[in-house]
Amino acid sequence: MPDIDFIRAEIERRRAQVGRQRREILALQKAGIATASAEALLERMLNGIDELCSERDRLKATSSRPSQARASGGRP
Repeated sequence: MPDIDFIRAEIERRRAQVGRQRREILALQKAGIATASAEALLERMLNGIDELCSERDRLKATSSRPSQARASGGRP
């Protein structure tokens, strides 16, 4: 099972891909080319990011609480 750092990196990578896809859709629209399939792909990409965010949140909720106290400099 992937750890939370891998999930976070994957979310950032996919967000960059979404940005590129949006720019490509704009270029297609300016050229007068149909964008339905590109927009469908973008929707699938966004759904994948949503799933990864849910997984990240689930992993974050199940992480141990004492490590957060030490990271902030507080006493356990």
